[in-house]
Amino acid sequence: MSNLLMVLSWGLFYFLHTALAASKLKRILESKWPIVYKWYRLFYSILTFILFFGIVILVMFLPVQQVFIPGSFSQYAGYLIATAGVIVLLRSAKQISLSSFLGIRLMKKTLQKPELVISGMYSQVRHPLYVGLLGIFLGYFLVSGTVGALIHLGCLMVYLPIGIYFEEKNLVVDYGDDYLKYQKEVPVFFPKFNKKRG
Repeated sequence: MSNLLMVLSWGLFYFLHTALAASKLKRILESKWPIVYKWYRLFYSILTFILFFGIVILVMFLPVQQVFIPGSFSQYAGYLIATAGVIVLLRSAKQISLSSFLGIRLMKKTLQKPELVISGMYSQVRHPLYVGLLGIFLGYFLVSGTVGALIHLGCLMVYLPIGIYFEEKNLVVDYGDDYLKYQKEVPVFFPKFNKKRG
């Protein structure tokens, strides 16, 4: 029962993450309730944090069930992959304005949208933040070998194609031809090591 609750919690988290980030919803808020829209990103970030914190609390009460007993090789590989994931995540986050991303710096209606980032990690893959998260979740599973870690990893892997699909639709609306060109030049998730970019 607790495992099902964990799956449903991640499902709710990912559903709200995609639904609240929809361009159509943001356009409606911007045109009909500009004062609400001004605070929208901050509300979105706070809600995301609360939901994620709720999942973390739930994890603490999950019974520990092993899928496999991690050996030294699995743990070594897990730490290596998770560390690589953290590095990718941090390097990607450094390239975007976190204050705008989190909604801490209030975006006025007259301000231009943030510039499309296509350099650094974003010159290798279009979604390096997701690559980093996948590395962290996969590494955690290899180190712990638990059912809970497998649920985290499985839910993320199910969500990624859906989340990326809707996120890219929003980005095409926001950036038009610039993003369409970027889509053609840079792979979505797995880098092409034979090409040099940025």
